[in-house]
This record gives sequence, C-alpha cells and structure tokens, in this order.
Amino acid sequence: MRNNPKIALITGSAKRIGAACARLLHAHGYNIVLHYHTSTQPAHRLAEELNDLRAESAYLVSADLLKLDQVRALAEQALRAWGDLDVLVNNASLFYGGQLRDVVERDWDNLLGSNLKAPFFLSQALAPSLLKRQGCIINIADIHAEKGLLGFPVYSIAKAGLVVMTKCLAKELAPDVRVNAVAPGAILWPDQSNSDAQKIEILQKVALQRCGEVEDIARAVRYLSDDAPYMTGQVLTVDGGRTLYT
Repeated sequence: MRNNPKIALITGSAKRIGAACARLLHAHGYNIVLHYHTSTQPAHRLAEELNDLRAESAYLVSADLLKLDQVRALAEQALRAWGDLDVLVNNASLFYGGQLRDVVERDWDNLLGSNLKAPFFLSQALAPSLLKRQGCIINIADIHAEKGLLGFPVYSIAKAGLVVMTKCLAKELAPDVRVNAVAPGAILWPDQSNSDAQKIEILQKVALQRCGEVEDIARAVRYLSDDAPYMTGQVLTVDGGRTLYT
C-alpha cells in the first residue's frame, strides 16, 4: 500500500461498473470518494466493505448530477475528504431509449445532463486539483458514441459528446492532466433487460461470443490511471470485438 495513497472520485460508484472500478482501484492502494444518488444502501455497503479492508479509505458523497449546484457541491466535498484528487472517473449515466417521435425535453435534459453536462462541469471544478497533482480524468463512454444505437438517439448523442469532450479537455489540460475514455460494449444488460432473443442476437455480433464483465472495464480504468503515462485524448474500446461487425 502507498504511504500517501492516490485519491479517486468515481461517480455512480454504488453498483455495476462504478463499484467494480472502486474495488479495483482501492485494492491497488487508492482512497476512494464514492458518489451515489438514489442507490443509498449499496453505496453504504460498499463504503463499509472498503473501510473494513482499510480504515478511513472510502468517503461517501450523495449528489443529483442533474442539478448543477449539487455537481459543484460534490466537487467541494470530494476535495474536503483528503484535500486533493488524483483521478476523476466520470461513470454515472442515465440510459434509456426513445425514438425521435417520442423524445421530450425532459429526456434530452436527463440524458445530456447525466452523460455530458455533469462530467464537463465536474471536470471544470476539479481541474485545479488535478493540475496540481498531475492527475487524470477517465470518462466512461460507449461503443455507440461513434455510430449511434437505434432507438437511443439522445443517449448516443450524449455519449458522442462525451467522446469529443475527452479530446477537447485532453488539449486544454495538457501537459499536466491526461484525459481518456473507456468505451464498453456488451458488459452488463441494462436493468430494463433485453429479452433472451435480443441478447442472443447481440452476442452473435461479438467476436468473443460472450458478454464482458464489469472487471474488464475496471481493469481498463486502472490501466489508464496508473500505466498509461503517454496516453491522452484516446478512447479505449473494451467490447469483445463487437465493433468489428458494425
């Protein structure tokens, strides 16, 4: 373990990919600021788990990322935990569909807010600390940011914006802060899960013929945070080869 551990803030870290990232970075000596919104019980269980492994190594912050004042408060509280920050993982995301004819303004605000606006303003607020610590930002994007997912136009637009944001901030914050993204493919089925037939159809388009694991994304995040000092402005695709067929 490091005598002076690095500090990572992971948004949406109570469950799924966010929790896997928190566990892996923590296992490699990081102190973790765990952000959550509505997943109160899983967040508290994870914080207890990490603090049992290493005392005072996990800090909980609740915030609604659709509200800009709470985004800024999250940044302030994250810095208050241990005084600085080395890694920001913008993982929190709303995901749901809606064809063009059905989309209303609230859908636009929710999907763009969680997937693009919040990551941008959180990065803005934490940039001074990240610059001082020569840290990094890792955005969790999506393989559909490039070509779009049928039936999910607003979500796809938001993730495409996140990829462009990654490249813009990589230029703005260079040379002291690296900014990269991870684009997952079929890792976890959404809570509003696909039918078995849909799952089979999706997996037939994956070269490795299986769904990935949350740990696959966590390992990519850990690589970009610790082992990629000459990478910035890049999108690391972790999809089992699915984009080979699109």
